[in-house]
Amino acid sequence: MSDASFTTPSAGHAMTSPVDASNAVRQDKYYLALPLGQRPPLRVIVDKRNLLANLLLLGLLLMLAGVSLNTGSAASLSLPATLRALFGEGDPLDIFVIRDLRLPRVVAGIATGGAFALAGCLMQTVARNRLATPGIVGLDNGATAFAVASVVGAGISLAPPAMALTGAAVAAALTFGLTGRIGVRGYRFLVAGIGVGAVFGALTQLMLTRVSIDAANAAYPWTVGSLNARPDHAVLSLSLALPPALLTGIWLTRSLTVLRLSDAVATGLGVATSRCRMIALGIAVVLTGLAVAVAGPVGMVALIGPEFARQLSARNTVPVVGATLAGAVVMVAADLLGRVLLAPIEIPVGIVTALIGSPLLLWILLNPNARTAP
Repeated sequence: MSDASFTTPSAGHAMTSPVDASNAVRQDKYYLALPLGQRPPLRVIVDKRNLLANLLLLGLLLMLAGVSLNTGSAASLSLPATLRALFGEGDPLDIFVIRDLRLPRVVAGIATGGAFALAGCLMQTVARNRLATPGIVGLDNGATAFAVASVVGAGISLAPPAMALTGAAVAAALTFGLTGRIGVRGYRFLVAGIGVGAVFGALTQLMLTRVSIDAANAAYPWTVGSLNARPDHAVLSLSLALPPALLTGIWLTRSLTVLRLSDAVATGLGVATSRCRMIALGIAVVLTGLAVAVAGPVGMVALIGPEFARQLSARNTVPVVGATLAGAVVMVAADLLGRVLLAPIEIPVGIVTALIGSPLLLWILLNPNARTAP
């Protein structure tokens, strides 16, 4: 077999996986056979609902990206003019607006939204609590404090991406050190993270009060969340880190799905719980640090994206891909709204996502079942 093909189970094929326990389950799955040369093909189970949800989110993301390229306070171009400018043809001003201003912004929005949401999905799963996102447990504030320190020149010469990554790692180490381990429902993890985040938030404000107005203005995007004129090297670093992080998350999906139940059940089913948890949290720390270096603390995306994906995806899986796509959709949409609602005044994307995510946060807080059912 030279090409990958979809296969469906038949009477002559014995299915040994627990997910194949009934015909109803089989009808909801695709079985993708991937050729491996002389070896037996690798068979991958794809949930139909997840596939449709991911395709829907991908289509919505492409549509929003196109609208974002088309629309802005400087000029709103027709679709043909936008496509010509995208490929370097047509009016030089249109080319500058599309390729130098709007396209980098859309790419930054997709990368940061996907990174925040993937980090949130992984943290929520291992903590078994939907409130356990990087913004709530202090990783965002830690990354922001270190990034601001590099921008305002607080005796540090490292670039913002390296500093933000260091800050996220320090915040995570403090939170895990205070916690000992993530509890069954992550309550202690949340409380420790909130405390660590408050400390780093205070340090950020202290630094801003002791520098000049110009230095404070330069650090402003890292305190509220913005996609305007983001550093190219920071966007590139995040864009290179996101694909392998997503692939690792996909590889962990089965283990994460079992880990949602309990450590005892996961261990009984052969999951190395400690290793799985540390890999997932390591990915979350790296993605959070790099995303904050690009856009600042837009932590609400880590809450909105996974929740959006869960509503569309199958209940028995962790929507790693769906959460990543949903986070990108939310970020691009929020940035577009921020640019056009009060044009020519621009609303930072962090403020827009906070307005969108606050009702969701209140709903989770007021719904006990929602808090503990990632």
